[in-house]
Amino acid sequence: MDNSTKPTAVRGPSRSIRAGSGAMTLAGTSFKHDHLPAILADGPADGFFEVHAENYMGAGGPPHRALAAIRGDYPLSVHGVCMSVGGPGALDPVHLARFRDVVLRYEPELVSEHLAWSSHSGTFFNDLLPLPYTRPTLDRVCEHVTQVQEAIRHPILLENPSTYVAFASSTMSETGFLRAVAQRTGCGLLLDINNVFVSANNHGFSASAYLAEFPLEHVGEIHLAGHDEQEDDENERLLIDSHDRAVSDPVWKLYTDVVSRIGPRPTLIEWDSKLPDWPVLRAQALMARAIMEENAMALSGENDREA
Repeated sequence: MDNSTKPTAVRGPSRSIRAGSGAMTLAGTSFKHDHLPAILADGPADGFFEVHAENYMGAGGPPHRALAAIRGDYPLSVHGVCMSVGGPGALDPVHLARFRDVVLRYEPELVSEHLAWSSHSGTFFNDLLPLPYTRPTLDRVCEHVTQVQEAIRHPILLENPSTYVAFASSTMSETGFLRAVAQRTGCGLLLDINNVFVSANNHGFSASAYLAEFPLEHVGEIHLAGHDEQEDDENERLLIDSHDRAVSDPVWKLYTDVVSRIGPRPTLIEWDSKLPDWPVLRAQALMARAIMEENAMALSGENDREA
C-alpha cells in the first residue's frame, strides 16, 4: 500500500497503558464484534481491548467501522498471530507491510507477537508451532524481532507459547531464551500465564518454578485465558490453550502470585470461541483488576513501612 492510499490514523484516548504509566491496573478483553452494542452501552470505565492484526488488514468495511468505534474511547492492543517470528525463513514482506499499516492506522499502545512459527514457503498454518531453543534460533528470532520493530517504529512484546511437544535439540531454557531476546532487541515480553500452566502440565514441569525463572522485569502485558482438558493417546491429561471458557482457579492463583511480586501490569482476558454474553467477559476483566488493585495497595503499604 503506497502512502497515497494509506487510511487516516484512528486517534484514541490519551491515557496510556504502557509499562511505567500511572494506569497499570487497566484490565481488558479481546474485542469481539458481537459485543459491540453492549460495550458501547456498558463498557469498562478503565479498560482496553485487544484485536488480532490479521483481522484488520483489509482496507475498510465493517471490521474497521467496529474497531474505530471502540478506538475512540479505549486504548488498544494489537496482537499478531501470523508473523512467524520463530520461522526458519525470512519474514513475509507483504504480511509485515500489512501489519505495519494496522499499527500506523490505529496507533495502539501495545503491540505483540508470538515466540512461534506459523508459515513455511509462503504457506500459512492455522497454528502457532514451537521452535528449538538454540543459539542459531536465537540469532534468527532476534533478527526478526528487530525487523518488525524497525518496520512498525514501535516496540513489540513477545509472548511465551503454549506447547505440546519439545525439541531434544534445545540447549537453552524457554525463560533463558526469552530473556536473551529481550536483552538483545529491546523488546518487551507478554507473559501468558495460561500458556505457562498448559505447557507445565503437558511437559511435566512446575508452573511456579517456570515463573520464578521468567524475566519478569521485561513484562509489559499479561494474558489470561481458559483451557480445555483432554487425553492424549496414552490416556494422560492433555491441556489445550482453547480460549473458550473462563480462567481456571489455578491460573488465577499463578496470576495473583506474579502480580504480588511485580505489581500491576495491563492484563487481558482472551476469549475467542464459545463466546459468553458481554457481562460474563467483563466480569473476568474486573476480577483481574481487583487482584491488581489489592496487590498494588499491599505493595504500597510495604514501601511506606520501608520508608
